[in-house]
Amino acid sequence: MLQDKIRQYWFFSSSILTALIVGLTGFPVAIVQANAAQASAAVSATFRTKCAICHGPDGAGSEVGKSMNVPDLRSQAVQGQADAELSQIISDGKGGMPSFKSSLSADQIQALVKHVRTLAKKK
Repeated sequence: MLQDKIRQYWFFSSSILTALIVGLTGFPVAIVQANAAQASAAVSATFRTKCAICHGPDGAGSEVGKSMNVPDLRSQAVQGQADAELSQIISDGKGGMPSFKSSLSADQIQALVKHVRTLAKKK
């Protein structure tokens, strides 16, 4: 009888502990996923406000951008450039493109480079 009670107590305690560990392990994963979604939304918003005016929402170029001969961000010419080159162009500007180093952080510029890389897949 005493052994049955000990066994029940042990089973119950183990179940509670397991549920607690699983719950706490899943919580940080949910936070990371939420932060990734927020970061993705933030870089998309930055692209829309800083880049899409000339490069268009898909990177192919807006009417204004095409009239200024901006490159298609989905093209091999752009996609073939190293991340450092793209970062420098965004930071310092090039041709008619303005510099964004005073209005964007280094992290935002790196995020935009990653965003430009995703545009090639949508071509």
